[in-house]
Amino acid sequence: MCFCILTANFNAEKCIKIQKEIGNGFLTLSENDLAKKLVELGHRFPNARASYISDSVRYIKSLEEIIHSLNSTELRSWFVKNIKGFGYKEASHFLRNIGFDDYAIIDFHIIDVLVNNNLIERPKTLTKRKYLEIENTLRDIARDANLTLAELDLYLWYIETGKILK
Repeated sequence: MCFCILTANFNAEKCIKIQKEIGNGFLTLSENDLAKKLVELGHRFPNARASYISDSVRYIKSLEEIIHSLNSTELRSWFVKNIKGFGYKEASHFLRNIGFDDYAIIDFHIIDVLVNNNLIERPKTLTKRKYLEIENTLRDIARDANLTLAELDLYLWYIETGKILK
């Protein structure tokens, strides 16, 4: 969850390094000490991310129950509503990282592939409605290709970036 909070509007490869460096410190450092560590490690938004991470830690003990008690739509919405720093992309990313394959991580790389193949028009902003609309387009493509959303958008992301990360 901390990794996904860190990656919003920042470089994922740098976040992997930050995550490895801080480790369990995400759970043990004070918000102030976490912010200092993020500054030291070169994060673009150290204070905001430290605040979001410190706030999210309160859910650690109840996450498993939350995950098992909600359906797919409710679950992502819960994360967007309750975890500061999570929008639909970050909530989808987190859920994908813990094993869910029915969410798409829609970022500008995925949008570029879809636009370049005339499958969507480039959105001016990525609202909830637009995110879900693009995700449904991806869901249709995934179904036709006999892939999960996770497999499809990871493949599209790889085509666009040449990289496989987290």
